[in-house]
Amino acid sequence: MVARIYTVAFEGAEARRVDVQVQVTSAGRQYFNIVGLADKAVAESRERVRAAFAALGMSLPGKRITINLAPADLPKEGAHYDLPIALGLMAAIGAIPVDAIEGFVAIGELSLDGTIARVPGALPAAVMANAEGLGLICPKPNGAEAAWAGDLPLLAPQNLIQLMNHFKGTQILSRPEPGQMLEAKSNSDLRDVRGQETTKRALEVAAAGGHNLLMVGPPGSGKSMLAERLAGLLPPLTAKELLDVSMVHSVAGLLERGELSRTRPFRSPHHSASMAAMVGGGVKAKPGEASLAHRGVLFLDELPEFTPQVLDSLRQPLETGEIAVARVNAHVTYPARFQLIAAMNPCRCGTGGADGIACRRGERCAADYQARISGPFMDRLDIQIDVPAVTPADLALPPCKEGTAEVAARVALARRVQLERNGGRTNAELTQDLLDHVAEPDNDGRKLLIQAAETLGLTARGYHRVLKVARTLADLAGSENVHRLHIAESLSHRRARKGLVNTPIPKLSKHHRNFNP
Repeated sequence: MVARIYTVAFEGAEARRVDVQVQVTSAGRQYFNIVGLADKAVAESRERVRAAFAALGMSLPGKRITINLAPADLPKEGAHYDLPIALGLMAAIGAIPVDAIEGFVAIGELSLDGTIARVPGALPAAVMANAEGLGLICPKPNGAEAAWAGDLPLLAPQNLIQLMNHFKGTQILSRPEPGQMLEAKSNSDLRDVRGQETTKRALEVAAAGGHNLLMVGPPGSGKSMLAERLAGLLPPLTAKELLDVSMVHSVAGLLERGELSRTRPFRSPHHSASMAAMVGGGVKAKPGEASLAHRGVLFLDELPEFTPQVLDSLRQPLETGEIAVARVNAHVTYPARFQLIAAMNPCRCGTGGADGIACRRGERCAADYQARISGPFMDRLDIQIDVPAVTPADLALPPCKEGTAEVAARVALARRVQLERNGGRTNAELTQDLLDHVAEPDNDGRKLLIQAAETLGLTARGYHRVLKVARTLADLAGSENVHRLHIAESLSHRRARKGLVNTPIPKLSKHHRNFNP
């Protein structure tokens, strides 16, 4: 006889069903074998299962035990296979009814005393089970997280004894309640920032349109302080966005006590982060910082200090909104639709000639330092601004009358307008066809954009990003059309890279202009 139960294997942030087949036969020598492309953690399940059975006063039969994890060509990783293997064995030897586990997906790691320990990925597993009309058996610490998936049969035992008693009818396990829903909030306010009105305006535009932002200024000018206040300007996560974000965080094991938050993620990795830490992957593929910032903000402070390989690995997700990790035995895709906010000093010395302070390394210091960032990466940053040093006069100013709440209200209104017009997309996510339709400038604006594109040497990507920012500026102003004023302000948010002003500037072809001047 073959006992069956389901479990899951994770592919990115999605859960894929795995059929656990358990066979106990007297043919052949005594053996406990797990087949189906299992990794080391899964292979060690037999020892954890053996010890958990002993803690219950049970022993494995002295027969040949074969555990098949199907499909056999799908890699199986992690310790969450312990519980389904144990339940399948119990059903195969008659410790629990065979039909009791039919129609259930099980995940959980076994301790040596039979306790079922918390595992990552309970929410994606519950979503998959609910979609396929199945129930879920998960550890008690994962119960509040899995309950968010909907009205599916859900059991969350603390140990194997509770689960056995439930199936035998001597104990009833109650369905866990979903965890707490935390509303979006921010502990920082724009009123805390003195001066920097131009940068505050750029921050508002970036929040309204979902644009990537680079701030360049000397140490102490408030770049990190401003970036941290961006989270308070962004609107709360929608229901769909909340599910997408929570699925990624569940796979990463970051959902504590099943609590979900409508606050958009804000990730700030250190500049020593490796490529696997940034975009995911590794020996056992896990979501990286870029995926953990999905639908939120990825803040890279001291941008040139990141290795060029790490920065260039972000070029693909900045365009596509997802990360493809290719390995020898598998290809994994993680969602990564994040808003990039970066900050850097103008040169290694920090001053870069700001406020008349001469750079100790000479004129090439800024050029060499900024050259650590590739041109294609810089081209993907919609807004690039200089942040001047804060003067004593700025610090003596009274708090600004307009704080985070007032700016966030304008941002929310602009977001609502563009989402309705763009079919659920922010202006930063506009496709080329949609951009031509909703962001066509008037004649004066078109002439200014052509002149600026030739003077600044804008690439086709840079040209379109200027239009996207201009569209956001028009939305903030309540204008249906993009005018010259919006084009001019959008262009003012794209700084020229120091040390490159004497580089020959390529002109846009007529094909890229897409119109006849």
